[in-house]
Amino acid sequence: MFNFSFDKRMIYVIIAIMVLSTISGYMRNPGELFFLLVSIPGVLVAITFHEFAHGLAAYKLGDNTAKNEGRLSLNPFDHLDPIGTLMLLFAGFGWGKPVHVNPTQYTRKISMEKGEAIVSFAGPLTNIILAFVFALVYGAMIKFASVEFLWSNVGKIVQLIVTSTISINIGLGVFNLIPLPPLDGSKIIMPFLPYNAKQWFRNNEQIFYIIFVVIWITNIASIIISPAINGIASGIMTITKMIFGI
Repeated sequence: MFNFSFDKRMIYVIIAIMVLSTISGYMRNPGELFFLLVSIPGVLVAITFHEFAHGLAAYKLGDNTAKNEGRLSLNPFDHLDPIGTLMLLFAGFGWGKPVHVNPTQYTRKISMEKGEAIVSFAGPLTNIILAFVFALVYGAMIKFASVEFLWSNVGKIVQLIVTSTISINIGLGVFNLIPLPPLDGSKIIMPFLPYNAKQWFRNNEQIFYIIFVVIWITNIASIIISPAINGIASGIMTITKMIFGI
């Protein structure tokens, strides 16, 4: 997904404050704590498949780095970053343990730059596909499950887990498409930029990291991506309803 190139201590302090503040709110509202617990499966699925997709895409392009480091795995513990996971749980967006790749090993049929774009795009794309898959699961439940099950406590919990997984995957996928380092979007747009723009982008990368931190801690990121998240979610659910006639 991405990797920070500056001192993480300030980030850790900010995150600790945000998480403690959120936990305090959850303790005052048990209902919100329940929804947090229900979202855990979705977080594990979203991060695991996102990072696995990066590694698999790089492997398919000829780079064995992820495979050699044991990252071509669907074991969540191979991919979870403690801070990024907490952020995804408490802030609605976050990251996994970065998958290391070596673009010089990519097939020479495409440029390294295009290879990096493909590998970077694989993660967010996988999250959107997963959201659609779980939307189909949700649609099948509504269409074919008995009313008794849907209204039972177990049925309600299963529905919450599925809908939460849909939302988390869309949020993680869209968030990582923001074209700012260290997010995936910054590598995806590179092949489409003029040479001078690429050089300017690379020379000022540290500034973009600072901009990223600012929009992250001020919740501007949420404001920026909310329309895209809502649009994708609406489109996925519309297609699902058409498929199942619900």
